[in-house]
Amino acid sequence: MHLLIPAAGMGRRMGSDRNKLLLKLLGKPLLVWTLLAAENATSIDWIGIIGQKLDFPDFKEMIANLKLTKPVTLVIGGDTRQESVYNGLQALPESAERVLIHDGARCLATSELFNRCSETLLSCRGLIAAIPVKDTIKIVDRDLFIKDTPNRSHLWAAQTPQGFEVKLLKDCHYKGRKLGWKVTDDAALLEKCQLPVKIVEGEETNLKVTTPGDLAIAEFILRQRTI
Repeated sequence: MHLLIPAAGMGRRMGSDRNKLLLKLLGKPLLVWTLLAAENATSIDWIGIIGQKLDFPDFKEMIANLKLTKPVTLVIGGDTRQESVYNGLQALPESAERVLIHDGARCLATSELFNRCSETLLSCRGLIAAIPVKDTIKIVDRDLFIKDTPNRSHLWAAQTPQGFEVKLLKDCHYKGRKLGWKVTDDAALLEKCQLPVKIVEGEETNLKVTTPGDLAIAEFILRQRTI
């Protein structure tokens, strides 16, 4: 299985002027924790990191220090996540048939989750990791008045990894570029193309590190795993 890691974002909500994946979590850059999970996932045999060129020296240093056994390719990202994933797809080896895409900011995903998604992708064309929504969700208008309360039994919070047949995802990206679609995850492109996407139950601890508060929670979770 091939794995693409979008890692081109800045840490503005983290109060940082650098790539937030270079910030430290228990003494290691956030990106390192994702790479360690990918290294330990038996299903993953190729890793692509999509980032900005100015971060490549840091990425190369951490890859060298980790002594990963799996090949790692650095790919120049775009101005948006959508553009970055498009670039990553073009950089996949010609032999790639299926790909997992995992946001580098979700640095607590386990190797078991990568393996479960990889196994499920053998029997479907597209999937996402997700967890059931626990809170009551309100739909509001621009003036913040409630318009509706959807049934939460039908609501799932999307995570990554998301997995797809490579050719299928490339076709959806091409169509999205042609028609000017703007999406925040790859599953939305398949939805717009009216293609089915399967849910694989994710992990409650697979949070996206965006703010200093998230960083503190992530540190707590990692410490619990080592007890």
